[in-house]
Amino acid sequence: MTTDTLNPVPSLVAGITCLWLAACGGPDDGPEAALRAWVAQGQELAEDKDRRGLVDMISPAYTDGRGNSRDDIGDMFRFYFLRTNSVALITNIEELNVFGDDAGEVVLTVGMAGTHDGTFGFSADAYRFEMELERQAGDWLLMSARWGELGDELR
Repeated sequence: MTTDTLNPVPSLVAGITCLWLAACGGPDDGPEAALRAWVAQGQELAEDKDRRGLVDMISPAYTDGRGNSRDDIGDMFRFYFLRTNSVALITNIEELNVFGDDAGEVVLTVGMAGTHDGTFGFSADAYRFEMELERQAGDWLLMSARWGELGDELR
């Protein structure tokens, strides 16, 4: 896991969770509906703090510009879920695109507040995320993500 940035754990967890929280829309049998179903499943797993289930939604080939692998992201989830009691998220999806039947991209901003056992027991941040997804063997998987604090460059 890389440590060259300001605590990426809450921002990555918030972004992926917000992607899952963004599930909404009407009935549709196309790839967008399948992606939205993936998002809904992730929402349930995130609310249950089901790290293993969330990691299963990430491609084994996951890689990002920070040098993280799927295992690194799983470690971030573990760390975050152990130190955070609850999380509240406010999201704004800027874009949700599906390319063909097997590729998707989501761009979103996230306002995140969480409770933990720290000095004040509360923290709040805002981030922007770009996520790339691919459908493999019928399942949507996160392939890569870039994120950063609002106003900062995405990495």
